[in-house]
Amino acid sequence: MIEPRVVKELEAVVGKEHVLSSPEDLIAYSYDSTFEEHKPDIVVSPANTEEVSQVMRIAYRENIPVVPRGMGSGLAAASIPYSGGMVLNLTRLNRILEIDQENMIAAVEAGVVTADFQATVEEMGLFYPPDPSSIKHSTIGGNIACNAGGPRCLKYGVTSDYVLGLTAVLPSGEILKTGGKAIKNVTGLNLTQLLLGSEGTLAVITEALLRLMPKPKYTRTAMVTYMQLDDAARTVNAILLEGVVPATIELMDDTTINTIEEYLHLGLPTDAAAILIIETDGSDEQTVLREMETVARVARECGATDVKVAQSDAERNELWRGRRSVSPSLARRRPNKLGEDISVPRSAIPEAIRRIKAISAKYNLPIVVFGHAGDGNLHPNILFDKRDPDEWHRVEQISGEIFGMAVELGGTLTGEHGVGVLKQPYLEMALGKTAIAIQQGIKKVFDPKGLLNPGKKFPAA
Repeated sequence: MIEPRVVKELEAVVGKEHVLSSPEDLIAYSYDSTFEEHKPDIVVSPANTEEVSQVMRIAYRENIPVVPRGMGSGLAAASIPYSGGMVLNLTRLNRILEIDQENMIAAVEAGVVTADFQATVEEMGLFYPPDPSSIKHSTIGGNIACNAGGPRCLKYGVTSDYVLGLTAVLPSGEILKTGGKAIKNVTGLNLTQLLLGSEGTLAVITEALLRLMPKPKYTRTAMVTYMQLDDAARTVNAILLEGVVPATIELMDDTTINTIEEYLHLGLPTDAAAILIIETDGSDEQTVLREMETVARVARECGATDVKVAQSDAERNELWRGRRSVSPSLARRRPNKLGEDISVPRSAIPEAIRRIKAISAKYNLPIVVFGHAGDGNLHPNILFDKRDPDEWHRVEQISGEIFGMAVELGGTLTGEHGVGVLKQPYLEMALGKTAIAIQQGIKKVFDPKGLLNPGKKFPAA
């Protein structure tokens, strides 16, 4: 419960209409893209860095827990306000402040929607590669907080590869600026990279300096079908060994293929063990064509039964339609899903999928597996009915076994969704006690009172 005098003070900073506390408003900010929920005591929506700073000073003085939040598209429950207190809604910080074409750098506020930003820079012939699946509704700030990735990570890397500097507000309300426009910068510790992936536990990110690239002019896309999962995995490494680095190599297993086909009737090969969606791109048309020819040849040499290369943008969009429809198709099987994002070495992908299928059979719940084969980031989605306590109990057991399997194969718990709350019980298994203790110490330096996004990412010291 926030005292009335504090509410009035917050209203004076951001405006009365941007301080919400009705039951309906609190419910609207009580959940994210998981199935978790908990109501805050108040929702405050500042408009810029200075207002964030003033709000944080009040919260710090009053010992109010603060949970930063963008569009609520997180998949690890990192923006659920379990401790009550304040949800700090950052969606009003939605301005693109500068696009410096000469230096190919943009300054943006945290609440800018990623797809909107991409469309804006692409109109200028520039390119911002990070493309999480939630790109149409997730924000740049949320992408930075989770160090989000996406299909293009193999060639272009993740969000952290494009962040040159940040403006952030510490729990005390102090404004911290890191990095800058200089491409090479080794002055002091790299606080920019420390804040990347910190899931709102160290500081509130309000602005970012982002590196841009020239937009690729040409793209070729292929859908490749396999009757054996191992052949698909062999293809990924064989393509890379040929010196071709595709923009994307997306994998869908047999369960995913059949689930999509039941939903959209695209004519996908329902007897296949796996499909790869492979895309090459670049600024030289002949190079892009030669790379796709190499991809097709290598795929057939590795056992592909069909290689379909799109001949037009319409055909390309049709090839991508199935992959982009995975999430909505899953609802036809069960009302709820738990989308994990383990990361394993590329060579371990077939073994990881085999073990996931064995876990699925053991607990009698469907698990679809798709993801970014080029970088080993798999998305096992457990389908279940939350209303059934027995199914939920099995989901918890399945999650533990999947994470254990990933670590055993040399991988880790998350490649892009973050730890949040849902993966925290498995953190020690992945990192060890020493690494967790160091991170807890860093948290105390930034947030001595433990008020910022409490209980997330790592356990309290």
